Amino acid sequence: MTWLRALVIGGLSLLVPGAGHALLRDWLRAFAFGGLFIAAGLFFLPTAEIAAADSFADSMTIATQETERITQFLFSFIALFAAIDATFRALGVPPGRGSNDADGPTCPTCGKELDEDLSFCHWCTTRLESPPASEGETAGAVNATDESRNH
Repeated sequence: MTWLRALVIGGLSLLVPGAGHALLRDWLRAFAFGGLFIAAGLFFLPTAEIAAADSFADSMTIATQETERITQFLFSFIALFAAIDATFRALGVPPGRGSNDADGPTCPTCGKELDEDLSFCHWCTTRLESPPASEGETAGAVNATDESRNH
């Protein structure tokens, strides 16, 4: 992914924790960060006073003036941590999941496990070069097809 896309994902996740992960289709992390942010809002914000406010501007005034510094720090920490995590995930740090625990060959482009029967990666559609077959294998395959035609 490009740097620009990673920065956009990080900025989006800074505004709404979990939104950057949703853009990356990392649903578990998106719901975790979004749920953590909403749960912190329900526990630490004066929800009754915010709900009783007449306008959105009044509710934002109450939310910013009636909260303690530690609560503001908590919201900032959750948003910043979500943004940093989303940015690093968009850049591919750490490398893709499953690259270390794959049993068979892996794709040189995306690092995911390959299906040996296909000549391309079914994850990222990268064409794969097949290793050249030895002459003995090729001759055996030709003889087997000739015998099947004769019968």
